[in-house]
Amino acid sequence: MKVIISYPPLDAAKGCPTLGQNRQFQYFKDPTFIYPVVPAQAATLLKNSGFKVIWNDCIALGWTYEQFLDFVKEEKPDLIAFETKTPVIKQHWQIINNIKRLSSAGCRPWIVLFGDHVTALPEESFQNSEVDYVLTGGDYDFLLLNLCKFLSSQLNTQYSIHNTSLEPGIYYREHKEVKNTGKFQLNHDLSQLPFIDRDLTGWEMYAYQNGNYKRTPGTYIMSGRDCWWARCSFCSWPTLYPSFRVRNIDNVLDEIGMLLERYKVREIMDDTGCFPAGDWLGDFCCGLLKRGYEKKMYIDCNARFGALSKIDFKLMRKAGFRLLLFGLESANQKTLDRINKNVKVERMIADCQNASRAGLFPHITIMFGYPWESFEDASRTLQLGSWLLKKGYAYTMQATIVIPYPGTPLFQECKEEGWLKTVDWDRYDMKEAVMRIPFAEDAMRQLVQGMYKVSFGPEFIARRLFSIRDTDDVAYFLRAAKKVLGHIFDFRNKKSCNGKKQV
Repeated sequence: MKVIISYPPLDAAKGCPTLGQNRQFQYFKDPTFIYPVVPAQAATLLKNSGFKVIWNDCIALGWTYEQFLDFVKEEKPDLIAFETKTPVIKQHWQIINNIKRLSSAGCRPWIVLFGDHVTALPEESFQNSEVDYVLTGGDYDFLLLNLCKFLSSQLNTQYSIHNTSLEPGIYYREHKEVKNTGKFQLNHDLSQLPFIDRDLTGWEMYAYQNGNYKRTPGTYIMSGRDCWWARCSFCSWPTLYPSFRVRNIDNVLDEIGMLLERYKVREIMDDTGCFPAGDWLGDFCCGLLKRGYEKKMYIDCNARFGALSKIDFKLMRKAGFRLLLFGLESANQKTLDRINKNVKVERMIADCQNASRAGLFPHITIMFGYPWESFEDASRTLQLGSWLLKKGYAYTMQATIVIPYPGTPLFQECKEEGWLKTVDWDRYDMKEAVMRIPFAEDAMRQLVQGMYKVSFGPEFIARRLFSIRDTDDVAYFLRAAKKVLGHIFDFRNKKSCNGKKQV
């Protein structure tokens, strides 16, 4: 049985879509390719179980839509699986329908969708496309293997239908009626997963064009799924992972050792939604030091304000951590409380200061466009973010427009309060506000651009120049400057971003 795991070409006029391994979708004018960990894990599980697997990331490869369709016709797979998100779901529906029309070329594969959007609204895709299966929840690597074993039995190949039944969380069509196998369950042991086959999944495509890496080549891992807090009202991934699980420490350390030895990786991003804290973190850092990995690579991770102490920051720095990604989101306490961040503004400032003083590099993410924030409220966020960057307490940042994804508490609140301007999913692409806000949208976009423009201020530039220590620093700053310019253009007036779609 031949399986293709694919990211098909999407609307190139809007920019490069950050679809894989991304909790907040955005089109970028300057491409950033993020290694999609769970789909890569799915490919590895399938290959290890005897399936013929093809990894096909048309976005990273730069393929046209015509190339993709020709590829499908030539390969004639039995199954194609896509990861999808809200802003591209309508494009994926059209792609699915187009693939189904290839039957005259002897190709009519089963098509599978997975991701946060279809987990929130699984039946919608059956109503709007000829999709065959939808996998809900975040363990879609395990579910895809289970589904392929089940379908393989129907092809009279490796697996017998007598010992393969569908796991909970799978939606399917039967006699034109949509059915499902029940609520998905997160009961799989992550430490039993094989290490990802990086060669199969083209890891080098994602190893260089990523703004987070100071050293290249870099790659991604996940120590856990996904966030142990998992209550922020705007985040879509708690729909995938409502409970948190973490891998065995030695298992994670062994994977890092393999990446250092076999692939000569120089920087690793652990993209667990919130990196484990407490005893797990302490034991992990001690393990890195015991094996001497801190001398060979940097490690980056997502962190949570309020979860780490000065001692934690110092230990992490000693163990080889470099970049800590913090969700600042807003400088207004009423907003932090409303989106359930469970942290005080003062603690966020202190954590940035303590992390930077320990020799770490805080990266802050900021959002504009909350329906309850006035222009003055939003301006305070710009002021705080700018101050942290200028003073060197934050090293880098990402500013975005708040998007209420289906399945999130924020989306539900929007429906109850009448805040939604549209439910046209194409427009949930962070090019505009889809929630009503109490001031002009152009002013909001200027606030986003204002955050990025801080990077070109004399105080910020002077601090970065004085921090240069080696050629890696120089290369990193040049890459970062290019991406910052790209982000400024990402948030220009939306009217100039419209273009003809490929599908």
